[in-house]
Amino acid sequence: MLEELRLDSAGIREILKGPEIRRVVDGLANDIAAHVRTSVPSDVAVSVRGYTTDRGAATVTVQDVRAMAWQARDGILTRAAAAAGLEVKAWQR
Repeated sequence: MLEELRLDSAGIREILKGPEIRRVVDGLANDIAAHVRTSVPSDVAVSVRGYTTDRGAATVTVQDVRAMAWQARDGILTRAAAAAGLEVKAWQR
C-alpha cells in the first residue's frame, strides 16, 4: 500500500534557516577560508561573512586586487572548496 508523501515546505524552510545549518555553513566557510589563506601571501586578508536569505549562507572573500587573477590562474577558491569536501558547479539559470 502506497501512502501519499507530502513535502513540508515550511518545515524545510525552518531547518534551512535554523542554527544547525548555520553552524555547518559557517564551519565550511571557515574551512574554505583557512585553505585559501595557505594559497595567498600572508599579508592578504581573507574574510568570512555569514548571512541568511531563504537559508543559511556564507561568503569567503579574498580582499586583494590580485584575487581574481589567482582564482582564474590557480583556482584558489575552487580548490579550497574541494579541500573542504564541496563540489563547485557553474551557476545555471
